Amino acid sequence: MTNRVRRTMPLLPISIVMQLTELTARQIRYYEEHELIYPARTEGNKRMFSLDDVDILLEIKDYLDQGLNMAGIRKIFDLGLRHENVKVEPKHISDEELRILLREQLKHQARPYELGGFKQSDLSRFFH
Repeated sequence: MTNRVRRTMPLLPISIVMQLTELTARQIRYYEEHELIYPARTEGNKRMFSLDDVDILLEIKDYLDQGLNMAGIRKIFDLGLRHENVKVEPKHISDEELRILLREQLKHQARPYELGGFKQSDLSRFFH
């Protein structure tokens, strides 16, 4: 599996994204409403974010810290002047393919109970 595919896989729930970006859920939803990010949705309509989504949110946060307003940020995104144009459709993989990927990654961790910020319950749907 390529790095590009891994970066576009929607694996992170909004609670983890909030911790990684130090943004509120409301801010994240606001950026989604303005079509700056495109999180995937589960069957239960729960937002799931990719690493690329997190990068975009951090980039937005940097632009705001530099004094740009939302109109300016929107213009940067519309003109494709961002650091990299990552608006890519994520590869849709089956639950079975994701289980295999997660098992492989967990095998290579020093301590299997450390899931890199994931709660065990977040991943429980992939293991039977």
